[in-house]
Amino acid sequence: MTGPADGPAAPPQSSDLVDKGLATGKVGTFAGAVLGISCVAPGYTLTASIGLIVAAVGLKMPAIFIAGFVPMFLTAYAYRELNSRAPDCGASFTWSTKAFGPYVGWMCGWGMVLATIIVLSNLAAIAVEFFYLFIARVFNSPDIADLADNKAINIITTLLFIALATYISGRGITTSERVQYILVGFQMIVLVAFAIAAIVESVNGDAPAGLSFSFDWFNPFTGLALGAFVIGVTGSIFAFWGWDTCLTLGEESKDPKKVPGRAGLLCVISILLTYLLVAVAVMMYAGVGTTGIGLGNEEISENVFGALAYPVLGSWAGPLLFLAILASSAASLQTTFLPAARTMLAMGAYGAFPKKLAAVHPRFLVPTYSTVVAGVITGVFYTVVSLLSEHTLLDTIAALGIMICWYYGITAFACVWFFRRELFTSVRNAVFKFLFPLLGGIMLTAVFVISVRESMNPDNGSGASIFGIGLVFYMGFGLLAVGLVLMFVMRAIAPDFFAGRTLRRDTPALVDENSLIDR
Repeated sequence: MTGPADGPAAPPQSSDLVDKGLATGKVGTFAGAVLGISCVAPGYTLTASIGLIVAAVGLKMPAIFIAGFVPMFLTAYAYRELNSRAPDCGASFTWSTKAFGPYVGWMCGWGMVLATIIVLSNLAAIAVEFFYLFIARVFNSPDIADLADNKAINIITTLLFIALATYISGRGITTSERVQYILVGFQMIVLVAFAIAAIVESVNGDAPAGLSFSFDWFNPFTGLALGAFVIGVTGSIFAFWGWDTCLTLGEESKDPKKVPGRAGLLCVISILLTYLLVAVAVMMYAGVGTTGIGLGNEEISENVFGALAYPVLGSWAGPLLFLAILASSAASLQTTFLPAARTMLAMGAYGAFPKKLAAVHPRFLVPTYSTVVAGVITGVFYTVVSLLSEHTLLDTIAALGIMICWYYGITAFACVWFFRRELFTSVRNAVFKFLFPLLGGIMLTAVFVISVRESMNPDNGSGASIFGIGLVFYMGFGLLAVGLVLMFVMRAIAPDFFAGRTLRRDTPALVDENSLIDR
């Protein structure tokens, strides 16, 4: 919606936000939503998280997806309101700095960068697994699929995927858009077709489990222990991660104050509907048993679609699902570099990270240097974790939940504090700037605290541990602690940011809501 043609004044924004040199006016609402969906990667996310969620909550998977959606949806409003006043590619880093000061802002930005590095390594691993699985099916040679389990070949191939994604991401935002329209469209069509086929076979009595649909699957208040609920929600929150990519593209959007927020909301709602459809379909078809193709079978938990593709779609269409998951993970691998590089760009521009990270390619108008740095760190992280753990995917998913809750939660609270002078000047402000962000922040904080505690137990991850403490804890909370040390190193090297000279902490002046464009 827009206001009158003669245009009431837009709300004032912070004067200390700097132009990073990115391409402007390139991303619309639909394109932003597509890039967000691509970063979430529903195909990759579902095959990696269904087993984890079912192991925790069984048939309550749809309820858990809804429970994970709620804090994401509430927090999306915090992002929308903050972006409307201070559009900046630093997003969470920039807004939390302006609300709470440089130290909280730095740690929020660090958490966001860590989350993207962790998920990039996970995406690359899934892409490699489905790459060899697809090739094996095409050439009818099962031995090819086993190459993904060879540690040396797996690491080398993963590094090649990361290098290719880094290259594409460094070629400009319009290149990313064109690639994503194809990859996202293909994966969504195949996922919907797969879900419909599974439901039809279940209704016709041709499915192994053949469960009847039940509305109780959507009720989180019955049949769930608190511990199981939290573990499930952590997996569910991971499943929605990436929609905030839309907000890091604010400076490259056609209308920086409106488009990113709308794209984020459209993205997160579209993802929820897709997840619920697929969750219901696979439960009706396969059930949650611990043998065969039951979703609770540990042997297929890291690759559920790998076990269901042929039974549901048959020999002629089964490979399409493999190709769709490969497309999903490859697409997300490429777009996930966007928020990582742009957050690093903003932190470099404001002096929170080395200034070199603020460099923008003169031709492609993207932060190529930051993109390459993110790619190198991802490759190193994946290699190290792969050598430490035989179940890298499971551990990285659990650790990612900690990171997500950390920086999303800070951003939600930043919205409440940043707009504190105008929270109750209108009903709209009370709901969208206060109530929704506050509830989202509280939910995410609760999940964060419990997740950190649970991550110390190796049994809540792959079982890998260092000095008796689960590897998930080191990848999650441990890396946040490393950031605390690096923050003080940066303060000693470049004190201007921490002194508030490059990005100041402030509160916007009161704004007459009746004078603003209706968003």
